[in-house]
Amino acid sequence: MYLPKHYAVTDRSKMFEFMRSNNFGILFSHTGDEPMASHLPFMTDETGGEEGLILGHMAKANPQWRYADGQQVLVVFHGPHTYVSPTWYQEEDVVPTWNYVAVHAAGVFRAIEDRDGLEESVGRLLDQHEASQPKPWQQDFSTGYSDQMLKRISAFEIEITSLQGKWKLNQNHPEHRRRLVSEQLKTLGGEANLQIAGLMDEDMSG
Repeated sequence: MYLPKHYAVTDRSKMFEFMRSNNFGILFSHTGDEPMASHLPFMTDETGGEEGLILGHMAKANPQWRYADGQQVLVVFHGPHTYVSPTWYQEEDVVPTWNYVAVHAAGVFRAIEDRDGLEESVGRLLDQHEASQPKPWQQDFSTGYSDQMLKRISAFEIEITSLQGKWKLNQNHPEHRRRLVSEQLKTLGGEANLQIAGLMDEDMSG
């Protein structure tokens, strides 16, 4: 990832929190001839391995896990993003840009095909997402239906080797311009605009 110093985030805890909050990402790997990518929900374990772990599962019919096994891969976690118009600065000699937040996690992919590993992967993902439901749903792994479903997936873990965080929030502009952008985003409204405005305000107050 192209990462100028003024956009770089190096706080490991902050990046893990971002990955937990934006856990539907993209897994990139390579067959040797062409790139592959899958859109997947992920779990993160900040204490696993030396630098942390990323865990998940995918359809066994998806060939990516076979190619990726033992390979260096990249997971991209992407957050809110929005367009920034040069008119908002109310000055000359400015250009449009795009504000966004992302974390790139590189690591070594390891496929997990044993039954215990599959149940743990599915169970942890369910617990993570069902926790917010009024009556959390629980998987009964003892049924024939569950048995058939588990045979159709492959779990995996990725041992993280490097993390890069990019918070591109107009840090290359003076604060008065950044505040104009933040206020305009709040005026426009919409979830992504408000999230980016909040991140800009947080960065300026920090």
